[in-house]
Amino acid sequence: MLVLSRKSQESVVVGGSGGFHRLLKVTVLGIRGANVKLGFEVDADVPVHRWEVWERIKAGGQAGSLTEGPAAPLA
Repeated sequence: MLVLSRKSQESVVVGGSGGFHRLLKVTVLGIRGANVKLGFEVDADVPVHRWEVWERIKAGGQAGSLTEGPAAPLA
């Protein structure tokens, strides 16, 4: 597991080079107490889920009722 420290408004980028054509940008939008608000930017056709939702989908749950809203597309 890669562990990175980021401050509010700082980002991490996954992919986008070395044969990985897709790019995922994760930005820390805010920190309040023990809660961190993250923003995800990714191509519109790439699904983004909370871990517990992804586990239910993989276990055979109904993806349509369990998926998160769309991630913001990369500009």
